[in-house]
Amino acid sequence: MIRQQALGTSLFAQLRQLKILLDAGEITLAGNAQLKIYGLLACSSGKRIKSVNRVFFQNEQEAIAQGYRPCGHCLRSLYQIWKTI
Repeated sequence: MIRQQALGTSLFAQLRQLKILLDAGEITLAGNAQLKIYGLLACSSGKRIKSVNRVFFQNEQEAIAQGYRPCGHCLRSLYQIWKTI
């Protein structure tokens, strides 16, 4: 798990480092640290997360291991399965 705030001291530095990680394939999912929800990078709900709460994951297994649940918007089928457990 990578917190956005840990990527740099300024927003520009954070975004530049984020682009490097995305291009390298080290980040595939984003999450909300406060709500413990993970989802796709293009999710409209995820785009509204405050930068202090935004975290990134390499894969789904990493997010689940950290105790996060799937987003009900962009990962609806996984969310429905999670809800029944």
